[in-house]
Amino acid sequence: MSLLTIFLQADTALKAANAATEPVEKISLFQLLREGGALMIPLLLCSLLLVYVFVERLMAIRKASGGDAQFMQRIREQITTGNIQAAKSLCKSTDTPIARVVDKGISRIGKPIDHIEKSMESTGKLEVYQMEKNLSILSTLAGIAPMFGFLGTIAGMIILFFNVQHQGFSLEAIAGGIYTKMVTSAVGLIIGLLAYVAYNYLNAQINKNVNRIEAASVEFLDILQEPTR
Repeated sequence: MSLLTIFLQADTALKAANAATEPVEKISLFQLLREGGALMIPLLLCSLLLVYVFVERLMAIRKASGGDAQFMQRIREQITTGNIQAAKSLCKSTDTPIARVVDKGISRIGKPIDHIEKSMESTGKLEVYQMEKNLSILSTLAGIAPMFGFLGTIAGMIILFFNVQHQGFSLEAIAGGIYTKMVTSAVGLIIGLLAYVAYNYLNAQINKNVNRIEAASVEFLDILQEPTR
């Protein structure tokens, strides 16, 4: 083995040892998000809007789901004893969609059953509309957030080819474009997925309330057809 070969092997081993002992550079989440560029601003606004709408709607739906579990039983007792005014007072003091729908039915007592049913149905639709208010924002976010991510992919490719053209083909030249491409795509997909899940979860909660309103309406109509005491 020649002396030159020995020196080359020693130099290679020394470089490998230095590379192994050098600290690995780490990047924080904030720095990683910054690499996404200007398109991270609309994605940030989308995420803030997602959190606000979800929390606001969740609180409103939970409030609509509350109320006295024995409400319809108490209404039955008042109606069957002919105490209509007490039943109306009970509805006025209960701030729930079911109470407002039943209150509309009580105010129509004395008219044909089909007229009472239609009045309660119209009031129920208004209550459902109030629960669904701003819910379309979540479905919109589920669609546009991934589109922003895709736009970031296009912008990243433009940056990549621009850097290659002006700086030559090297890792440093293409790193910026790849960061923009991958970060915006990932963030856009995550926001879109969360918005989709949030939208469907709130819709499921609204459907539960709709079923409760329909059940209460049917029960109220049955009460009206029972003989008074």
